[in-house]
Amino acid sequence: MHPDPSPADAGAVSVVVIGHDDAAHVADAVRSALGQGPAVREVVAVDDCSTDGSAELLERLAAAEPRLRVVGLPVNSGGCGTPRNTGLDAAAAPYVMFLDSDDVLPPGAVDALLAAARETEAQVTGGLCVRRELPSGREVPWEPALYASPAVVARPADRPRLVRDTLSVNKLYATDFLRAHGIRFPDGRFPYEDMVFTARVWAAAPRVALVPDRVYVWHVRRATPRLSISLDRTGVDNWRARTHACRTAHAILLDAGEKGLARAVRTKFLDHDLRMYVRELPLRDEAYRRAWWAHTRAHLAEYDAADRSGDPAAPGMLLARVLLASPEPRDLPRLRELAARPSRLCPPYARTADGMPCWSAELPEVTLETLPERPVRLLPLAVDAELRARTRLLRLRLHELYGAVGRAGPVDAEVEWRHRDRAGLVLRRTLPLRPAADGAWTAATPVPLERLASLGTGAWDLRLRLRFRDGATRTVSAHALTGPGLLRPRATPSPHHGLILVRPYATHGGALALRVAAGPQDARRLLTGRLRRWLP
Repeated sequence: MHPDPSPADAGAVSVVVIGHDDAAHVADAVRSALGQGPAVREVVAVDDCSTDGSAELLERLAAAEPRLRVVGLPVNSGGCGTPRNTGLDAAAAPYVMFLDSDDVLPPGAVDALLAAARETEAQVTGGLCVRRELPSGREVPWEPALYASPAVVARPADRPRLVRDTLSVNKLYATDFLRAHGIRFPDGRFPYEDMVFTARVWAAAPRVALVPDRVYVWHVRRATPRLSISLDRTGVDNWRARTHACRTAHAILLDAGEKGLARAVRTKFLDHDLRMYVRELPLRDEAYRRAWWAHTRAHLAEYDAADRSGDPAAPGMLLARVLLASPEPRDLPRLRELAARPSRLCPPYARTADGMPCWSAELPEVTLETLPERPVRLLPLAVDAELRARTRLLRLRLHELYGAVGRAGPVDAEVEWRHRDRAGLVLRRTLPLRPAADGAWTAATPVPLERLASLGTGAWDLRLRLRFRDGATRTVSAHALTGPGLLRPRATPSPHHGLILVRPYATHGGALALRVAAGPQDARRLLTGRLRRWLP
């Protein structure tokens, strides 16, 4: 927490809150902005022609709070850009920031950003955003490497990684800076408008301050009738909108002479956007896959030699090379593993006729000559996890990768069970890795069901930390093997809980995870409506 702002900072910030048909959450967003204290001169709540009573709710709040101004749009704009622009036009304070109606500002956010902006004379000041999964409350930081420590960046070109943070809401802007450069959001229905807005911001070459403070809480509600744009990815039009926004951001920076930042936009697309959607391809139907594949190949064909000059074995680059080499969708399970975080390159490990490592015998033109030379911490190592519910024995197999694993010398694997919804709840055990006759390395250990059930029921993710001869480590996921007797739910008698129910399953990324329940209460809950989640 930061101390109260100086008198000079009082009333320095306008917070623009936008919403449409979100009466269930908008009051919490507004109160979180007003609760920032005297630094907030006003909260400008822009209602995008709601029909659920949001506007009336805001008016009632404004009647009791002089710092709250409500602006209503007469016609729904269809997107987030127009209401944000409306709020920006109305903002009267020297600084402005944006807040969506279903999110909140954590206490002290405005003070932290404003103090850094004043001290560094920055036109743009950014802080840490966390994605909070609801209802579990699990939090995942957004681009934490950018906000690990305080920093001042004279111009964005000095830190190209800035383009990876495409959010507009975790930043404080000098209002005159935005207006002087004509920086606005795309109007109307324009999905992923933040990407374009932030590109316009970086193109104007502001002085940037970064703070490690939490300044924005992004609420992720997956079980809701109306998903957010970033979550509603089941239709291929969502992907078309995302590639269009990325293409527009690239063009904005290129036109501004920021070639390095423009190239960083495309690098980010390969490493983030492409990997995210590839992970979901096996979940889509055949029509979606074919439309997605054709559109993505056309988009990637726009990349020039400079955009492809990075490490050809980097996961995003390798995904792009496979896509461009194959006119039809192929190898989707293997591509999903490559797109995972951490990345896994699963067998088969093919070679060309002259011995060069390559993607597969069917695509020998996608060569992997640089892969064996990558540092072990960057290798897309593949570990298979076999779990038979009957024996509760977890067997691990680390695959060789064109000789790179053998040269590194695997020593042991730290097996880590991490509770998905309770941060810091971890159970670890270290196992020796032993060479197998087929050139792989193996380890085995019983699954500690009693301990897991005692620590906390729910979902447990499996992660492994591999250690090598020189002390280097690599954190990997374990690929869940399927087949007869594998990944089947099982009830096990327990001396402490009476009964433990365990269901092994493969996550969307293909990694092994467990869902654990224990005791009569959990069993009763399953039997009264949730049993289907446990059945194969």
